[in-house]
Amino acid sequence: MEGVTFGVLGPVVAWDRYGRALALKGPRHRAVLARLIVARRRVVPVARVVEDLWDEPGPRAVGAVQTFVGALRRALEPDRPARAPARLLVTEGPGYALRAAPDSVDAWRFESAVAAAGTLPPAQALERLGSALELWRGPAYAEFAWEEWARGERSRLCELRLQAVEGQARARLELGLAAEAVPELDAHLAEHPWREGAWRLLALALYRMGRQADALAVLRRARELLAGELGMDAGPELRALETDILNQNPNLDPTSPARAAAPAAPAPSPPSAEPLPPALLWTRAVAAYDRTLAAGAKARLVSTVGLIRTVAVTADSGPHAAQEHRLAAIAAAEELGDPELTARVIGAYDVPAIWTRSDDPEQARQIVTAARRTLAALTAVADPARSGPHEAARCRLLATIALETRGSRSPAGPRAAREAEEIARRLNDPALLAFALNGTFMQSCTRAGLAPRRDAIGAELVDLSDRHGLVNFAVLGHLIRMQARGALGDFDAADEHAAAVDGLSERHERPLAGAFTQWYRALRLAASGQSARPEAAYRAAAVRLRGAGMPGVERGLLPLARLSLSLAGASASAAEAAELVDTDEDWGPYRPWAEAIAALRTGHHAYARTVLRALPEPPADLLYEALCCLETAVALELGDQAVLERLHTRLLPAAGELAGAGSGLITLGPVDHWLTAITRRS
Repeated sequence: MEGVTFGVLGPVVAWDRYGRALALKGPRHRAVLARLIVARRRVVPVARVVEDLWDEPGPRAVGAVQTFVGALRRALEPDRPARAPARLLVTEGPGYALRAAPDSVDAWRFESAVAAAGTLPPAQALERLGSALELWRGPAYAEFAWEEWARGERSRLCELRLQAVEGQARARLELGLAAEAVPELDAHLAEHPWREGAWRLLALALYRMGRQADALAVLRRARELLAGELGMDAGPELRALETDILNQNPNLDPTSPARAAAPAAPAPSPPSAEPLPPALLWTRAVAAYDRTLAAGAKARLVSTVGLIRTVAVTADSGPHAAQEHRLAAIAAAEELGDPELTARVIGAYDVPAIWTRSDDPEQARQIVTAARRTLAALTAVADPARSGPHEAARCRLLATIALETRGSRSPAGPRAAREAEEIARRLNDPALLAFALNGTFMQSCTRAGLAPRRDAIGAELVDLSDRHGLVNFAVLGHLIRMQARGALGDFDAADEHAAAVDGLSERHERPLAGAFTQWYRALRLAASGQSARPEAAYRAAAVRLRGAGMPGVERGLLPLARLSLSLAGASASAAEAAELVDTDEDWGPYRPWAEAIAALRTGHHAYARTVLRALPEPPADLLYEALCCLETAVALELGDQAVLERLHTRLLPAAGELAGAGSGLITLGPVDHWLTAITRRS
C-alpha cells in the first residue's frame, strides 16, 4: 500500500495515505513492527524476533510471529490481491524486513533533518530543526522502553533530539535572536541540567542581551550544579566563556570586527556529561554509549531528582517548582530504558505530603501510570540475588501510587499503601517506613471517623523521625497529629504539635509548614465560637497560601471557611447561610456543595432538591465530614428524609469528633450536633 508512514517518536503507530491511524491490533503486533523499524530495512531472523518478544519462548512462538506478520501485512496493504507477494513487510531468507521508504518513518526523517541542518545557513537551519522537533509525540518507541532491542535506538534518538534543541538555540544566537533563545534554553536545562553546552549557550545569550551579571550567575549556577550536585567539574569551554564575559571580550559580540576577522569557531561539541561521544559514535557503537555516558547520566538524573526534592520542601513556592520538573525527570529515566533507574527516580521524590487532595490530578495520573509500568518491568527483570534492593524499589513505587491516588476512591490506593507498609516493616528501613506511612496516611480518609487512626500514624512518624533524624517526616508527623487531635477536640495537644511544627520549620527552613499552622490557629478561633476574629484570621491565612504552589489546598478554601463559620454546629439554617454563597467566587472542588446551598436562596426548593440529590459522595479526603455536614444542612432545610438517612450512616462513625477539624483548616462544629438534628427531623 503506497503512502503508508510510520511513527516511532512516541507510541508506535502507522498511518495510511490520508493520515488515518491503521489498526495494528495488540501490543505484540506493534512490537514486531517496531523491531523491524529498528532494523532499518535489514532482515531480522525469525529466531531473533522470537528471542526479543519473549523471555521464555514457548513451542508456538514462531507460529505466533507468523500470525502477527500476517495481520500486519493485511493492515499495511489491505488492497493486495490474495497470494500476491507483499511489497512492504517482506519475507526474505530466514526472517522478515520492512522495506519502508527513507522518508516514511518519522525517526528517519528527523535524523535526516538534523544532519541537513548542520550544513545550512542559520535561518534555514532554524526552520529545519523546528519542523524536525515537531515530529516528536513523546519518548521514542514509548511502549517499548524496557526492551533491550529498543534501548540503543531510543538512546541515540534522545541524544539527537537534545542536540536539535541546542542547535535551534545556536541558530537563534547566530541570527541575533538571543532573547528568543533564553526561555527555550531555560526549559531545556530544567529537564537536562547535565548539558554543559546548553549552559554555555544560555550564558552567551544573556550576555548578548546586555545581561552580563545574569550570564555570570548562570555560569556560577552551572558550575555549582555540575560540581556540587552532579559530581563533575565544569569543562574548558564554560571556564573560557566566564573569563571572556568578565573581560567583555569583543569576540562574544557577533557584530564585532574582531569576531568577523577571526576564523569561524567550530560548532560546540556535544555537551560532556562524562565526555559525550559525537553523533557518529551513536550510530556506530551503542555499546560505547552505554560504557561512557549511560552510567554517568543515570547517576546525574537521580541527583537531579534529589535537587528537585530539596526545592519542594525548602522554597516558598517549592511544590510548584518541583512538580514542573518531576515528570520530565521520570520521562528522561524511562527514555534510558532501565526500570531500576526509573524506580529510583520515581521513588526518590519522597517529599512528605499532608494534604489529601492532589494539586494536579492529571500529573498524578501520569506518575501513577509510570509507577505501574515500572513495577511491571521491575518484576520482569527481578534477580532473586538482589531481592532486597528490588523490594525497596517496589516499596517506593507502591508508596508513590498510594500518595498520588489520594482523594480518589480507587481500591488501588489503599492496596498499594498496605503493601508498601508491609515491605518497609519487613526491610526494617526507617526512611522507607516513613515514606510508606505517608502513603498510609493519604489513604486514611476512606470514610468518616478515622481521626484516631491518623493520630496513630502521626505518632509513629514523630517517634520514628525523632529516633532517626528524619526532619521532614517529623514535621509531617506533628502536622498529622495537630489535625487529628483537633478533630478529637483535644486542642491542648493540637496546640503542642502546632508549636512543634513551627519550631522545626524555623530551625530547618521549611516555610510551607507554617501555612498549615496558621490555618489551624484560625480554626482554633472558629472552634471557640467566635465570629469576627476567625474570619479575619482565615483571610490572613489565605494570603499566605497564595503562590505557595498548593492549588489543591488553596482553591475554594477561603469561601468554604467563611461558609463553615455560619453553619458551625448546625447553628444556622442552610437558607440563612445561602446569603453568604457567591457563586461567582472560585469555589474550586467545593462548588457542587456551594451550589446546593445557593439554590435555597430564591426559595426554589424543587430545584434545590434536584441539586442535592445529584451531589456525589465527598472525595476520600480530610474534608469528608465537613462536606457531609454541608449536605446535611441542605437536606434538613428541605426535609429530604432519604438523603438524611444516608448522611446519618456516613457521619455516625465520626460521633464525638469535630466535623472538618481533622483537616486542620475549618470546622462545622461537633458531628453530634448534626446527628442529633437528623434524628429530630426523622
